[in-house]
Amino acid sequence: MASTTDTADPRTRTGAPRRIPLPPLVGALCCALVVSLVCGVGLGSAGLSWSEVLRLLGAGLTGGTIGQDELAAYTIVWELRFPRAVLAAVVGAGLAAVGVAVQAMVRNALADPFVLGISSGAAIGANAVLLFGTLASLGVWALSLSAFVSALASMALVYAAARTPQGLAPLRLVLTGSAMYYGFSAITTLMVFSADRGEAARSAMMWLLGSLSGASWASVPIAAAAVTAGLAYLALSARRLNALAMGDETAAALGVDAARLRTELFVVTAAVTGAVVAVSGAIGFVGLMVPHLARMLVGADHRRLLAVAPLLGAVLLVWVDILSRVLLPPVELPVGVITAVIGVPCFVLLMRRRGYTFGGA
Repeated sequence: MASTTDTADPRTRTGAPRRIPLPPLVGALCCALVVSLVCGVGLGSAGLSWSEVLRLLGAGLTGGTIGQDELAAYTIVWELRFPRAVLAAVVGAGLAAVGVAVQAMVRNALADPFVLGISSGAAIGANAVLLFGTLASLGVWALSLSAFVSALASMALVYAAARTPQGLAPLRLVLTGSAMYYGFSAITTLMVFSADRGEAARSAMMWLLGSLSGASWASVPIAAAAVTAGLAYLALSARRLNALAMGDETAAALGVDAARLRTELFVVTAAVTGAVVAVSGAIGFVGLMVPHLARMLVGADHRRLLAVAPLLGAVLLVWVDILSRVLLPPVELPVGVITAVIGVPCFVLLMRRRGYTFGGA
C-alpha cells in the first residue's frame, strides 16, 4: 500500500499550473501583514502622526522610555489599537486556516468554519454574559470563557449527533451542523428578545455580527495559542488533507484512514473556531472566501494553501477592522457587516471567473 508521502498533488489532477511561486508570495504577504498592522495602529479617530505612532510602537516593543506628555497617546497606541490589530490578524489567520480544513473535511466548497454550528453555540454563552450577567464575577474573562465553554459544549453535541459506527460522514456532519446552527440561533434570538436591557441587546447583536472592540492584550495569548496549535497540526496533516480531498476511497488507497482523520479535523477545527469566536464574535465570509482566493494564487495543494491562506486571512481582517472603525466615525460598524459587503461581490465574481473550479485548482 502506498504511503501518505506519495500522496498526489491535486494540482496534477486538474492540470492547472502553479500561478505564483510560493516563497516570494509568502514573503510579500508577510511584508503586507507588517504594513497592515502598522496601519491598524496608525489609523483611527484620534489624530496621531505616523512618526509618533512608529516611535511609540518602538518604545513599546523595545521597552523604551516615553515622556509624561505622551502617556495618553501611548495608551491609545499600545493598549487599544495594537492589541486590536494583532488580534484581528490572529482571528483572520485562524478562520482562513480552519476554512481550508473544513472544506477538505466535508468535501464541500461552500463550507466554512461556522458550518459545524460551533459559532452559534458559542453565541449562547456570550449572550448569557452580555444579557444576564452570567459569570460576572470573572470580570473581563467572563465573555470569552463563557463563549468558549459553550462552543465546546456545542461541539460535543454536534459530534454525538453526527457520529456513526463508521465515523463522521461528510454529508451527515454538514446536515447535523446546519440543523444545530438553526437550533442554537433560535435560542440566541429568544435570549435577546427576553432581555430587558436595550444596551445589552445592542452589545449582543454587535457580538453576533463580529466585533474586535473589546480586544486587549489579555485576549491575545489564548487565541494565538489555539490558532498556532491548529496551524501546526494542519501543516503536519497537509498531505493527508490532499488525500482526503480526493475522496475516502482514494485516501484509503494512499494509506490514509479517512474516518480517523475527519474526527481529528473536527476536534481541531471546532476548538480553533471556538477560541477565535470567543474573542471576536461570529465573523463570516473570511473562512469561506480566503481559501478560494488562496487556491487561485497557489493551486489546491494543501501544503501551499496552508502557507498562504492564514496570511491572506490575517491581512484581510486587519483591514476590515480598520474600515469598521473609520467608515462612519464615531460609530463603529460590526466587522461581520464589512466582511459580508466585501465577500458577497467577490464570491459572485469568483463564480463567474472562467476556468476556476470550486474546491479544485
